[in-house]
Amino acid sequence: MTTAATPSARTPRIPPLEAPFPEPIADLLARMNPPGRPEILALFRVLAINPELAERTLGLGRYLLGRKAAVSLRDREVVITRACARCGAEYEWGVHVAAFADAAGFSAVDRRVMASVIEDVAQLAPRDRLLVQMVDQLHDRSDIDDALWQSLGEHWSHAQLIELMMIAGWYHAVSYVCNAARVPLEKWAARW
Repeated sequence: MTTAATPSARTPRIPPLEAPFPEPIADLLARMNPPGRPEILALFRVLAINPELAERTLGLGRYLLGRKAAVSLRDREVVITRACARCGAEYEWGVHVAAFADAAGFSAVDRRVMASVIEDVAQLAPRDRLLVQMVDQLHDRSDIDDALWQSLGEHWSHAQLIELMMIAGWYHAVSYVCNAARVPLEKWAARW
């Protein structure tokens, strides 16, 4: 989606914490990190620099990414990957594509279109296209026009729409931290 950053542009402005971690931080990071992932994500090691705030993000993050969420994995990941792409957050986009795109059933075309503002969204399935349009309107206008709102309401309940909008907003916030702090890219994550 974007051109490669120059090396100086990718130098972290807020370097991630490095092990060994003091006990309260080690515990926090263990609770933040995905189960089974041996290395602690760089984003979490940046967020843990403000442990009070990081602690408070756990509940919302677990809900939005968890099994009790009101929307499907695919719907969630369409919104997340598009929001991160629109913000130019390669770090978070790449983590989600690597970790969830296969489980969400994304094709190569889905991944390419959701990561680009120049690709034709008509290549996406109708439901995915609606979600991409929702994210784009929220990103561009901080609102959703009446026609799109009506179309969204034909597929998702009000509770689900609130969740989808919150996911888009949450991943804008995550993207802001990734970009402005210049969180170093994970070696295993997808790239633009």
